[in-house]
Amino acid sequence: MSPKGSLEPARDRLGILAGRYAAVRAHSESLAHPLSAEDQCVQSMPDASPAKWHLAHTTWFIERMILRRSQAYTVFDPDYDALFNSYYLGLGTPFTRARRGLLTRPGAGEVMSYRRHVDAAMEPVFADPALHAMIELALQHEQQHQELLLTDIKHAFWCNPLLPAYTPGPLAALRDAAPLCWIAHEGGQVEIGHDGQGFAFDNEGPCHVVTLRPFRIASRLVTCGEYRDFIADGGYERAEFWLSDGWALAKSEGWHGPLYWLDEGRMFTLNGVRPLDPSEPVTHVSFYEAAAYAAWAGKRLPTEFEWEAASALAGVTQAFGEAWQWTRSSYDPYPGFRPFDGEAVEYNGKFMIGQLVLRGSSCATPQGHARPTYRNFFPPAARWQFSGIRLAEDA
Repeated sequence: MSPKGSLEPARDRLGILAGRYAAVRAHSESLAHPLSAEDQCVQSMPDASPAKWHLAHTTWFIERMILRRSQAYTVFDPDYDALFNSYYLGLGTPFTRARRGLLTRPGAGEVMSYRRHVDAAMEPVFADPALHAMIELALQHEQQHQELLLTDIKHAFWCNPLLPAYTPGPLAALRDAAPLCWIAHEGGQVEIGHDGQGFAFDNEGPCHVVTLRPFRIASRLVTCGEYRDFIADGGYERAEFWLSDGWALAKSEGWHGPLYWLDEGRMFTLNGVRPLDPSEPVTHVSFYEAAAYAAWAGKRLPTEFEWEAASALAGVTQAFGEAWQWTRSSYDPYPGFRPFDGEAVEYNGKFMIGQLVLRGSSCATPQGHARPTYRNFFPPAARWQFSGIRLAEDA
């Protein structure tokens, strides 16, 4: 092979990675484009973050995990370590999460200058194969924050009495949901987890064998119309369907339906207020609500292992791109779990307590970011994510 020929595959890989970097970074900025400077600074609850903070934090992650390995790199502002570190205690003391909305400075313009500074410094880095894995992690991390940016600004706009739209959108035509069918899985020993081909977060592996009892899983997600039947049948007033903690929380918070549902058959969306479509998947329900609905329907939620095994079966629809789907599995490490090496060691493992696993992806998930082994996780009370319900039952 000629020297020129031997270099071409490497150049192609370099170009693909650089192009992917540019596309992911540009998409984050396009998501923030409809927002004013005031919009970008608001924090509506402790679990959410301002849009400006998402833009800055993802930039800090690249700077801290990749660029600062080089003595030639000039840090944009050393004070940003204290402002935009999320939870990496090994890298310093982060600013209190619940108070991120107080960070009126740096302004949105300076955050954009920060992004430009870091992106320009990345150009020569793509040529170093030793950093490619960390670059990919940084891009996957930014895609996670793209989804969070949308869910967080939706909640912020929900808190505004004007109920403003993030972006205007055409009204979707009402449609009929596909008939719900039950897809059988014979059970037995199945492989769960990522096989090591391509990118995966540390919590997706290692691949291991689990034993499943025969089960059936719903062909599609629970719809708004079906969930409305649960409400009409007194679902929020009948304690027999609810887990104890969920019942107490629903009563104390005054829950009577999913987050963002309004009266007169309306719902709040990123495109503003619109009529509720009874055929679309119900979203913005907590684990407690999902489990209560399942009990009311005489079914149960799938385990994350059942969900992964069934996701490839013919007839299973809406696995991706509609709503994250609550499972009955606690967020625990797989046998043989090892966190990422180096400074990213705190990425996922430290949260493996008190959380439930969700599978699939939502309408807010960036294209190409979902896969069958992806393990999302939230506490059982979380409702501001695009979280929905898929039912299962024992065979």
